[in-house]
Amino acid sequence: MEDLSYDTDEPIVALATAMRESAIAVIRTSGAGSVNLFSKVFSNSKGVLNSRGFTLHYGYIIDKERGTKIDEVTAAVYLAPKSYTGQDSVEIFCHGSLPGIESIISVLKNAGFRDAAPGEFTMRAFLNGKMDLSQAEAVAEIVQSRSKQAHSLALNRLSGAVYERINSIKKKLVNLMSLIEVQLDYPDDEIGGDTNLSLEPVYEAESEIGKLIDSYKVGKIFHEGVTVALAGGTNAGKSSLFNLFLKEDRSIVSEISGTTRDFIESWITIDGIPVRLIDTAGLRVASHPVEKEGIRRSEEIIKNSSLVLYIIDGSIGMTEEDKDVYKKFRDNETYVFIWNKIDKSIGSGGTDFIKVSAISGEGFTLMENIISSRLTGVHVTGTELMIDSLRQKDLLVKAKKALNNVRISMEKNVSLDAVALDLKDALDSIGEITGEVSSVDILNNIFSGFCVGK
Repeated sequence: MEDLSYDTDEPIVALATAMRESAIAVIRTSGAGSVNLFSKVFSNSKGVLNSRGFTLHYGYIIDKERGTKIDEVTAAVYLAPKSYTGQDSVEIFCHGSLPGIESIISVLKNAGFRDAAPGEFTMRAFLNGKMDLSQAEAVAEIVQSRSKQAHSLALNRLSGAVYERINSIKKKLVNLMSLIEVQLDYPDDEIGGDTNLSLEPVYEAESEIGKLIDSYKVGKIFHEGVTVALAGGTNAGKSSLFNLFLKEDRSIVSEISGTTRDFIESWITIDGIPVRLIDTAGLRVASHPVEKEGIRRSEEIIKNSSLVLYIIDGSIGMTEEDKDVYKKFRDNETYVFIWNKIDKSIGSGGTDFIKVSAISGEGFTLMENIISSRLTGVHVTGTELMIDSLRQKDLLVKAKKALNNVRISMEKNVSLDAVALDLKDALDSIGEITGEVSSVDILNNIFSGFCVGK
């Protein structure tokens, strides 16, 4: 790792909380000599220098050049290797004044700290064996979580669930590789006993890897979220449903057709899934240029949405335009047809429609359940092991392909040298997931996406 673009032993400093006015802010430091450097700007320097790890110290940050106090703080001291980074570290809890934060960081840099690079604290934690690469990626996933469910899934990965599953697969393959290498190194008559190689570990590894690959689609949905569009004719009740989802009046509701001339959007959560919900303009032939542009934009949004909730005005029944859309998309899983205004309905729309009243809320829970099912196909509790890293998914696909070659070669009694090469490719791909096998470029690419202070 000596080719990294920054020295991973140098003392570093960064604000760990958001750069905005707050009650409390946290400034992190880490690196060789960080406790000693911090003591130079802290009023209780002896207490810090003589302290054990996991101790809190009260005092003032001092600007010694001016002989003035900057802020009243509490400092947490961690000694290597028992810290987040595995290095000596100090975390400073100060008042959330922006000028105060800037002044504290300035005096720390004058004392010998440098600005931390994005993700450098977590990079150091990985390099010092405090976590594997899948756990390091989970740190960023937790920070970026858009829902409680996404947070729970990422926390499960941070706890080492990916490492444990990968390690279990790896053990099976390492045992097989050991048996192959014995047969390559020694003639059959020197080994003795049964020298037949079992395909069972290959089948098991392929199955486990396949399950992880399959989990990526759902994992990505919970991490990144999806776009759901409310579509339909004018006055079908799209804006009322939009407000019902948000539980607030965001979209204008009117009996006048064409009120929504542009789309309105907001992030919500449906069964733990982060959803970018968009209320689109009513679909009809328009003459006003502004409404025409709104409809054009709506059509583009509908085309690119993960799910479309097509709303029918139940008080008037299906228009010719509604019938055309229904005929075209009734078997399309990305469309959910909603029969709205059942409190005023002149019909039921049949079994293909979800019956809802945007006014009373009747049918709303059923609609949410169907939306969740359409998006993921499963009910997620937050304790399942799901991956949402494209890097991990691609490596798993690569490993599965290599194992497929191993299985075919073994079934056809191909030379064990060829089997061993494919098996090594599988093990290397698996090793990259947890960071046992990694390049500097890969590490820099992963950690550069973190926020500064993580």
